[in-house]
Amino acid sequence: MIKADGVAEVTDADFAREVLQAGLPVLVQFTAEWCGPCRQLAPVLSAVAAEEAGRIKIVQIDVDRNPETTIGYGVMATPTLLVFSGGEPVKSMVGARPKRRLLQELADVL
Repeated sequence: MIKADGVAEVTDADFAREVLQAGLPVLVQFTAEWCGPCRQLAPVLSAVAAEEAGRIKIVQIDVDRNPETTIGYGVMATPTLLVFSGGEPVKSMVGARPKRRLLQELADVL
């Protein structure tokens, strides 16, 4: 489901289709409703999703409602950002960050 901010929400059930089989690199934010830094990161991800549309797909998955995927990728903290390319995780980042820094960290996958 794509929300108004351009960031889609994925679940354990559709993670493989939406992330692993995507034609673009996918940035997955592992998030939770109670996570303050996750809320800080939301407008950054929305801005990157708008600016880099067609180059990277940005989705989020709730760790509390989707334990299978969370455990499967060893996510221990929120927000954790994993970048997938060709169905494999290629980059991992933990914690909120400003847009400029996130774009610098994504430069090699865009």
